[in-house]
Amino acid sequence: MNLRVPVKVVVVGFGMVGSRLVDELLRREPEAFDITVLGSEPYEPYNRVLLSDVVAGRTDVAAITMPLPDGARVTVRRGVTATSIDRESRVVHADDGTAHPYDHVVLATGAAARIPPIPGLRTPDGGLPAGVHALRNLDDAREIVAATVNSPRAVVVGGGVLGLEAAVGLAGRGLNVTLVHNVQAIMERQLVPEAADVVRAGLEGQGVTVRPNSISSEVLVAGGRAVGIRVRDNAGAASAGAASAGGSAGAAVRDEVVAARLIVFSVGTIPETGLAAAAGLTTDRGVVVGYDLASPDDPRVHAIGDCAQPPSGSRGLVAEGWDQARRLAEHLVSLVEPVAPAVASAVAPAVVTPAGVAGGAPGDPAGARPTAHLRLPHDGAQPSMAVRLGALLTSGATTSRAQTDRGIDTRGTDVVKVKAGPLSVTTMGVCGPSRPDELTQRAIRLADPRAGRFIEVVVSDGILVGATCVGDPRVAADLTAAYTRRTPAPLDPAFLLLTPVMAAAAPASSPEHMPEDAVVCRCNGVTKGDIAGACPPGAHSVEEVVRETRATTGCGSCKDAVCGLVDWLRSTAEAVPEPA
Repeated sequence: MNLRVPVKVVVVGFGMVGSRLVDELLRREPEAFDITVLGSEPYEPYNRVLLSDVVAGRTDVAAITMPLPDGARVTVRRGVTATSIDRESRVVHADDGTAHPYDHVVLATGAAARIPPIPGLRTPDGGLPAGVHALRNLDDAREIVAATVNSPRAVVVGGGVLGLEAAVGLAGRGLNVTLVHNVQAIMERQLVPEAADVVRAGLEGQGVTVRPNSISSEVLVAGGRAVGIRVRDNAGAASAGAASAGGSAGAAVRDEVVAARLIVFSVGTIPETGLAAAAGLTTDRGVVVGYDLASPDDPRVHAIGDCAQPPSGSRGLVAEGWDQARRLAEHLVSLVEPVAPAVASAVAPAVVTPAGVAGGAPGDPAGARPTAHLRLPHDGAQPSMAVRLGALLTSGATTSRAQTDRGIDTRGTDVVKVKAGPLSVTTMGVCGPSRPDELTQRAIRLADPRAGRFIEVVVSDGILVGATCVGDPRVAADLTAAYTRRTPAPLDPAFLLLTPVMAAAAPASSPEHMPEDAVVCRCNGVTKGDIAGACPPGAHSVEEVVRETRATTGCGSCKDAVCGLVDWLRSTAEAVPEPA
């Protein structure tokens, strides 16, 4: 049996990405690392993506908690904030006076909600007035839910994904909701104006009053509590400003006060970079890292998730952070050097595989190291084409779409799905108002605003490279499958707009008729086969399947399907007679 000197890893941040990194390491090499996690929030890790479901009342707070890491070499310190990193001594200092030595430190500090500097929004002590909230953490969600009891009217500022989800959720609780957005198009980063108009109509159909092209100019406060917000027409303000500069009267600026005792701001995030900057690391919008997710200033310091700024940029999606956690776990595992017993040390030196992964002696299965599934560049070099395209590299030169210990496909980390009740909005890849290469891409569009439907697909070289789907969740599921799997597009891409892309997309009368590679949990790439594979050892409860496969831990929309599949697998196993 080989012995290893455990690698000390300190993870700063215990959110969805930080906890995923710990899980990834434990699934690969549970004895190779001594892991210390510092989480500033006093809670167990929870699914931040489902906070809008908590606000809407579709999910209880207890249902969004995620399992704690289960490992003898893992120490989790909740409610403890890292205050500084001494890179010379390789020690992380915390606000409780403790010091944590490291071989590698991973920053997963996430991002804070951006609060715009408008009059009335800050109290003298720098906080927010009562009734004004962001929706970024568990406390925010709880406070918003509590505020709905005595707040018949609410204003949501920001028409991005989270703003839409919050507005629909509050309207579903019976509140009179106004959504204020500073540009004309809702979700302008992902949607063309025609699609945004369909989404706006869908919002209004659910009782949300939409104020596009409007800016919040002042929060009105009385007795320390918000009572309304002053909204100014953005187009009118621009016209008046231009007219004033030209010396003429111009159009009058339209001001309106919207009364509300609950105001939710959802106008973007600011990456938490203070710890990295204080340690002398390069920061820009986020913590600057290379393709290997390490700081260019210190290869022992890494950043993942919302706080990181890799060369390819960051979209702030949890799937992207999970992909980074997987890649970094593979990288850290590849750096582990096994220590052979003293007797065998002279004759069994470590072997380095072509992929750069340390291994045991030839022919020694116990010391064999798994090959890296995702090759990462070093010394700032560009990654291989296979990595950039999301192709999975494995020892057997095969690919897998499933979340397994053998690897995972990295495609599909840019799929955006809005959770807004009956309003279905899904975008992926090349979408929105700007497309980088119109000459080599073919875009086909179906616009049916009266039916609340807008679908656009973008095809390049016979492959679906982007799609927007509003109002048709079934087609959205088909397009997501085609996009993440790189399924060849039909010769006429118009068939993608209505016709199911693959047979697996058609609803099955029984789970028995589902193909084994049918994806059940899109966020984690979990297939029917993965769930069935988790059940024979005795994992016949949903909780056990979730722990083994991570299904349902993303957006949560697959929970009913997973529960149904587990019930079917259990009944099937019980129906099989035991051998005599």
